[in-house]
Amino acid sequence: MKHLTGLCNVPASEITGLLDMAAGFKKELITGSPSFEATLKNKRIALVFFENSTRTRFSFEIAARHLGAGTLNFSASSSSVTKGETLSDTIRNLEAMQVDAFVLRHPSSGAADLITGITARNVINAGDGAHEHPTQALLDMFTLREYFGTIAGLKVIIIGDVLHSRVARSNIFGLLTAGAEVGLCSPVTLLPTDPDRLGVTLFTDLDEAIGWADTAIVLRLQLERATGGYLPSLEEYSVHYGLSDERLERIQKHLLVLHPGPINREIEISNHVADRIQPPGYSKSMLLEQVTNGVAVRMAVLNTLIAES
Repeated sequence: MKHLTGLCNVPASEITGLLDMAAGFKKELITGSPSFEATLKNKRIALVFFENSTRTRFSFEIAARHLGAGTLNFSASSSSVTKGETLSDTIRNLEAMQVDAFVLRHPSSGAADLITGITARNVINAGDGAHEHPTQALLDMFTLREYFGTIAGLKVIIIGDVLHSRVARSNIFGLLTAGAEVGLCSPVTLLPTDPDRLGVTLFTDLDEAIGWADTAIVLRLQLERATGGYLPSLEEYSVHYGLSDERLERIQKHLLVLHPGPINREIEISNHVADRIQPPGYSKSMLLEQVTNGVAVRMAVLNTLIAES
């Protein structure tokens, strides 16, 4: 594996290998004083982010430093991009500075695949447009495997703006490859148009979807969708598709809940559901656990692509 631009067509064995490696890294991470072999010593990783990010950017930086690598932080707003420099020229110039790998986040779908054709360095997709976000899906899968013991046979419902979600797309590919069943639940305007090709089950009724599922991945609702003709209003979306205690109590369903963040509280998910890590209640939030797992998973990805390439 030289690049990780998505999980589409990535074999189950490679996904399992990354998750197994991440499990070893996590055991050390949670000791409070982790000590790792500097497998990336003298490596330089460019974090090239054309969009804002907190969890993904910082977890890649922490992961790289745990493995002994140096990081270069690129921000489009303070770079030559503001003077009209193209993505291709930006990457070529960074490569000429002897950067060893690129972690790219970009608003355009396909940007990560594009730069694999112009650089000899490793490329990791940290989210491109509405295409894929593979490391987010891997950390979601890691979280589910750690909790349930296996992914095979799990029924996972993905709730929210699936049509525009790179997180949903990578999770669909990864979860199905690992043997899970995947359902999608949202208003029809936000569902993909090719469910048969994707191999998923569609729901427009949230109660029915939750009743079917073992666990839920709640997506961040992109608030501009309410004014873009996809939704009548945020209030109506919250009533029909917001995950709340009232809804879970009504159908008497215990549910493990994941969310990639950031959260729109009281829109796609209630405060209680987002924050509950202990009973009583019908849900358990894995949101902060996902953040911890993200560091371990990204360590595994960097180690596999750069140290072992």
